[in-house]
This record gives sequence, structure tokens and C-alpha cells, in this order.
Amino acid sequence: MAALLCAALALTACGHGERRESTSQPRISKLLVVVVENHSLDAMRQGMPYTFGLARRYGYATGYRAITHPSLPNYLVITGGDTYGVADDRSPAAHPIDAPSVFGQALSLHRTAKVYAEDMADPCAVYDQDAYAVRHNPWAYHVGERTSCSRYDVPMTALAADVESGHLPAAGMVVPNLCHDGHDCSLGDADAWMRRVIGGVLAGPDYASGRLLVVITADEDHRDQGNLVLTTLLNPQLHGVVVSSRLDHYSLSRLYSEVLGAQPLARARSAPSLVSAFHLRVSP
Repeated sequence: MAALLCAALALTACGHGERRESTSQPRISKLLVVVVENHSLDAMRQGMPYTFGLARRYGYATGYRAITHPSLPNYLVITGGDTYGVADDRSPAAHPIDAPSVFGQALSLHRTAKVYAEDMADPCAVYDQDAYAVRHNPWAYHVGERTSCSRYDVPMTALAADVESGHLPAAGMVVPNLCHDGHDCSLGDADAWMRRVIGGVLAGPDYASGRLLVVITADEDHRDQGNLVLTTLLNPQLHGVVVSSRLDHYSLSRLYSEVLGAQPLARARSAPSLVSAFHLRVSP
């Protein structure tokens, strides 16, 4: 009886990762990731009411942890499946990574990839510029993909046109500046940015079609909650899903590859799957 009631009401409190099945919706074929800086699960739930409202409407994880401190190695895990032994926030000149990224993986499969970095003046900039921090732009560290990075790692001014035209990439990332990611400004500022920018993404044709999955997470906590961070998944397949199983940034790296229909990179191969945890239908 309890199981029937759960199925009828689609209440995720009855189990981990339940959702309403909708086989008529297209499978997810695009992933766009946005990373908040240095805030824990509880801080984000309390300080980002718009973002947490989206989490409650669609889906979020309560057992998702960042890998380490500081920022850079977490970003490298998300897009490369490994920290590569990096334990600081130094520039690409100090940490040239000779290994593939999920963006390079997408291009090798003749899929699309793009990073949109706010306040970055030059494509694939390998140094800080105003409120742009290169340590938050992991593609710039993958030296073997520098030519592709220089073409497809672009200022965020390109985002609106790609949203409107329905040409968001298969493997995408939005890099807010140091204010809008919550690093130098308040979570309220970050939340207002999410409402404006990510709200626009959700109003675009890629999202409306069901093809696009948006993930909002944090690189790390403020060393106050064991690196537990709020990770929100947005897609029309999801309806109030709450997942409590153990997940982490390796899982997010694996998700990129799963959406691409490819083998996960490096240590992401053995990570718990966000696709399985949230019962997502992905291409191919």
C-alpha cells in the first residue's frame, strides 16, 4: 500500500531518486554545468532561495561531496576525471595537463563543446583578467586541447545567442565571475545571477525540448560541512527528486561522458553514476 501511494503521488521522500516516468520526452543529449564557489550544502540551501527552489522543483542531491580543497583540483576532477596531483590554485603555466577533458572528448566524437566564461576578454585565457579567475576555467589547463579551447572556450557574451538559437553544446560549462559565483560577493548576489542567467537558459528551446540537463554545484564547501555541497539537477524528466546516496565530482565527470555516450575519463570510470541515481534517460 505504501509503495502504491508513493507511486501515485510521486513523492521522493518515499525513496531515493524517484521520478515520474515520461518515455515521450527526448533523451538528454546536452549537459551544462555551473559551479558556485566555496559554500556548503546548508549555506546554499539557506542563502540561495531561487536556486534551492529549482532544486526542490526538479531534483537535488543531499549526499554529494566535493573532492578536496582548494578550487582548482575540484574543477579538474569535474572536467577531466582526476586531480592530476594538483593541490593548489596556480595557473596553467604551473599545471599543464597532458590528458583529455570532457570537452575534448565531445569534439573527438564529433559532438559540440563550449565553455562560457564571464569577464574573460580573450578566448581560453590562461591568466586572470579582472573578475575572471583562470583556476575556475579547467579547459585552459588541458594543453593538448589548446587549439580547440581557443576556439570554443569563449567569453560569456556568447551564451545568450546560443540559448536563443537552441545551439547549446553537448558538453558545456558556464563560469561566473568572482562575484557571481559567490566567491567575492554574497550568495544572494550569486542567486540573483542564477535567476537572470540560468533562468534564461531554462526558458530556451534546448531546455524546453528536454534535451538539456543543467547541473548547479559548488567546487568545495567553506571547510564547514565536510565538503558537502548542494548539487541541483534541472531537466523536465525530474519532478521533486531528492537523492541521498553518496555522489561526488567524479560522478559529475562521469555524467558528462554518459551524456556523450562515451567511456568516463580516468577515475570517473569507477564513480557512482548520477544517471542511475536520478534515473535519467540519456542519449544515445
